[in-house]
Amino acid sequence: MRFTIALCLVLACAWAPKAAQQNPPPPVPLNNFEEILDVYVRDGLVYYRALKLERARLDRYVGSLAETPIDGASREERLAFWLNAYDALVLKTVIDHYPIPRQTKEYPDRSIRQIPGAFERIQHRVGRRMVTLDQIEQTILAAFQDPRVYLAIGRGAMGSGRLRSEPFTAGQVEAQLSEVAAECVNRSQCLEIDRAANHVAISSIFSWRSSDFIGAYGSAAGDAFANRSPIERAVLAFVEPKLLATEKALLAQNQFKADFKPFDWSLNDLTGRGGR
Repeated sequence: MRFTIALCLVLACAWAPKAAQQNPPPPVPLNNFEEILDVYVRDGLVYYRALKLERARLDRYVGSLAETPIDGASREERLAFWLNAYDALVLKTVIDHYPIPRQTKEYPDRSIRQIPGAFERIQHRVGRRMVTLDQIEQTILAAFQDPRVYLAIGRGAMGSGRLRSEPFTAGQVEAQLSEVAAECVNRSQCLEIDRAANHVAISSIFSWRSSDFIGAYGSAAGDAFANRSPIERAVLAFVEPKLLATEKALLAQNQFKADFKPFDWSLNDLTGRGGR
């Protein structure tokens, strides 16, 4: 009898760590971030002044990211987590310095790029590690091998993807990224087709992350575009299914000129544009 009890205890102890490892980490509560995006974001623009004055919810959400054991979560949970973390940290970076003083003539006034080291040097604790915004984008999000993420994240700039008024969630992240991709053809910051001039202007985001887009979409372009550069072929394959029939017809002639437009680093600030 004693041997049986002892054996059961040994087996229980041996099994317990494995069971604990199999249990997914608790999800980060999204209530605060959902309220922030709903209240302070309108069509990609942010009431930064009001958010700075009423920042308690954002600080609580960012604080909750620090010790979240996200590495053991599902792919969808991790993807949604890091997309939200990036967007929240951009908001925090801006309001930490808002109104942003001018540091250089290289970027527009009040641009997030006027904050020294905003992307490459300022570190944040997320998921039990210290990371910069650039590390989240170029290492963590890049590992998902889905270039739509580069159009999804809000860089605090007019040229970036449209900051959504809702957080990404594990259950909806695939549909949300599909919406992000579909939006591209309807936003001049992402794609602009001038039929009169036979010209296509493409967001610089595609050129920044050209290897990712080429790897995902380059081989899907039609043979008619064989003379185009690999990144042009990838962009065409990415946007073509979402274009109007007249736009598809124009591109099918393959006589257009394509180039990458300068990225607009103007702050996506709704304050002063009819906002608070």
